[in-house]
Amino acid sequence: MSRSRLSHACLLVLPLLHACASSEPVVPEARELLDTVRADAARRSNVAASQVRVLKVDSVTWRDGSLGCPRPGVLATQALVPGWRIQVEAGGHALDYHASRRGGFLACPAGRAQDPLPSGRD
Repeated sequence: MSRSRLSHACLLVLPLLHACASSEPVVPEARELLDTVRADAARRSNVAASQVRVLKVDSVTWRDGSLGCPRPGVLATQALVPGWRIQVEAGGHALDYHASRRGGFLACPAGRAQDPLPSGRD
């Protein structure tokens, strides 16, 4: 293989190797949302966004517009909502985020968190 072809091949493979070496989940369709969640977690934890680690990203279907995090006294749209459950670690604290595919998200405290529909039903 010529040197220029080898260089070109390396340029194509290096990003893939970086993604494989990363301990964070790679979810291309949620990349922008993950950046926003990372920034929010950094603000809440008083750390740099680069210090926020995405632990888990699950594709889910929420049971209603509360995104599995109902607030007392607040009514939610009664429709299934495709979205994400995102777990991050920031400043030594675990944070659970619930999001819709449209980009809306919220940090959901453990005491309010509800499970999405079981897999295979979304």
